[in-house]
Amino acid sequence: MSVRIGINPLTWTNDDMPALGAETSLETCLTEGKQAGYAGFELGQKFPRTPEALGPILDSHGLSLVSGWYSSELLNRTAEEEIEAIQGHLHLLKTLGAKVMVFCEVTGCVHGQRETPVTKRPVMSEEQWAVFLPRLNSVAQYCLDQGVRIAYHHHMGTVIETEEEIDRLMAGTTDAVGLLLDTGHLTFAGGDPLAIQQRHADRICHVHCKDIRPAIMQDVKNRDMSFLDSVLSGVFTVPGDGFIDYTTLFKALKASGYEGWLVVEAEQDPTVAHPLTYATLGRTHLQRFCDSAGLEIRA
Repeated sequence: MSVRIGINPLTWTNDDMPALGAETSLETCLTEGKQAGYAGFELGQKFPRTPEALGPILDSHGLSLVSGWYSSELLNRTAEEEIEAIQGHLHLLKTLGAKVMVFCEVTGCVHGQRETPVTKRPVMSEEQWAVFLPRLNSVAQYCLDQGVRIAYHHHMGTVIETEEEIDRLMAGTTDAVGLLLDTGHLTFAGGDPLAIQQRHADRICHVHCKDIRPAIMQDVKNRDMSFLDSVLSGVFTVPGDGFIDYTTLFKALKASGYEGWLVVEAEQDPTVAHPLTYATLGRTHLQRFCDSAGLEIRA
């Protein structure tokens, strides 16, 4: 039983706010990520989107493709339409050996809107749940048949954000739908990452590791800020630099037999949080948490 340690390029450049890290090249991102000790990267806006272009770049750095975000619109299109839309992304992931796809329903989402408070996010009606769940099952089964499992990302500002919504998602879908456990997003949403891990351990196939600065979280919530302004305020940081109990969570992952990636994904302003410094800090902390939990790290 072992895990792998990866990172998301958000540490260097932000997909939701492209001005953050706009001047940072993909070469710098990959070089520093490798220097910090990571085995792989998730996709970001500066990554080529064909295996022919991206594969040699990752190989030259000795890095694996971990996964990549996919924006689903299943509330607006059929499963068949979504399967058609997903083809290029699925081909890239499976060709380069990624086993999971970070998947999130973005219909009506507000996390990319700087002027919209995150509290104004969409909430599904009963009728929408009845449409969404079977469509998601169909798309997930198709992807799994291609060798890539959907890792559904509960995300601030979207239709799946809270513990209750995650529970309903898991109850209404088949095992083809895996769960991405994002410690920072769930904590920000008022949930408990350990509780979700305990209830859905057999469905968790991907883990995003970020931490929360509690005083800043309280402040941005009191001011009803947008997700992006919360990020700019410094609400998120790398694991081990906030108050989330990673030692206990990793012991639970060990007990459940988790064998996927642990991905540092900490949305911060790179002009404030020096990317290499924080990438190294996050990698060092994950090593310590894994060692304490008895999780073997595979190179």
